[in-house]
Amino acid sequence: MTPADLSRTVLHAVRRAVDEDALRAPVPARVRVERTRPGGSGDYACAVALQLAGPAALPALEVARILRERVAAEPGVGRVEITGPGFLSFTLDAPAASDRAVLAAVREQGLAYGHGDALRHEVHQFHHAREVRAAVTAQTVRRLLTAQGARVRTTCEQAPDPDWVRLGVTVDAHGTPPEPLTGIRPVPAGATAGELLERLGPDAARWGLLRAAGHDRAALGPELLVQGEANPLFRVRYAHARARALTRGAAALGFTAEAAAQGEGAAAPATHGESPAPYGEVGSGPAPSGAQAANAEPAPYGEIGSGPASYDAAARPLLDLIADHPGVLLAGARHRAPDRVARQLEAVAHAFFDFHDSCPPLPAGDEKPSAAHRARLALAEAAGTVLAGGLSLLGIRAPDHL
Repeated sequence: MTPADLSRTVLHAVRRAVDEDALRAPVPARVRVERTRPGGSGDYACAVALQLAGPAALPALEVARILRERVAAEPGVGRVEITGPGFLSFTLDAPAASDRAVLAAVREQGLAYGHGDALRHEVHQFHHAREVRAAVTAQTVRRLLTAQGARVRTTCEQAPDPDWVRLGVTVDAHGTPPEPLTGIRPVPAGATAGELLERLGPDAARWGLLRAAGHDRAALGPELLVQGEANPLFRVRYAHARARALTRGAAALGFTAEAAAQGEGAAAPATHGESPAPYGEVGSGPAPSGAQAANAEPAPYGEIGSGPASYDAAARPLLDLIADHPGVLLAGARHRAPDRVARQLEAVAHAFFDFHDSCPPLPAGDEKPSAAHRARLALAEAAGTVLAGGLSLLGIRAPDHL
């Protein structure tokens, strides 16, 4: 069960309780579940009982008890506890099977993983100044909202700067609107689009404009062009390129990604003598040749219900970030905050390298590819897909080679 599945399960429980007249309150449009904070109980937590207590004219603890018995009976939910003033805490059943479901969802949805229709009933009209950061932010917020099903229109106070097109920005109209519209007003960049393009190019310029929260000043210095670990943009794009290099290297060795079956040791520690490729060597894995690379087809993950995948602690942070990615995209859209997506991508890249160094997806030396290598490759490929999809929403290219 993915976080999105759990959210739908809780919403279904609310709807059942209302239909059965056990709860007299309006059914919310959505229910938010969050990963449990350190020291908390269970895998995920939800405050829906506190949200419904007032409209239902019941104590939050009573609402939580009504919902607990309905959620606990759902497949994939192992245990439901009530904590604090009425929070619901969920422990998922067979978390390894949930991991398989997340990886399968990434494989199936590709770059659209995390897109949805939660905001399909919303219509937004944004208005911004003739200023490059406002324009790029408004256009990216539009991308995020559209990816969640909303309809969006953007307008500018004056005729757009012609250089905005080189940053991928378009507006629907310009001029003074007949009625006030929602303003997009980040701290100005202090430079024109032409100046940023000349100094940084479109990708680094967009990252610099979007990485900081709108109320903070954007960092637009030469550090955005540094080809090294200290540059978050380089690190994110290198993680994606490294994931793609792993796929090419595996194809040259004659194997593809596949989820681990129970007991196969998907993320077993590296055997003695294995040396993961050093940071900065994208092409360190063997390159596929000709038709072999062109015809290589990823192996299916297998039947999700055929047995839980086996991953050790080194994979857990990366798996959790991939599972949380749809929620981050939705939150970024709701709060009009592209910086949330950028920070998520940085976290995924960091977790990817930690996993890669602890559990190399490619065999070393004369070692034969194993089920563990196929499972590690599946996770690495999922991380690469998440990074590429997130960069795409920010309007930034994700090259396969750096």
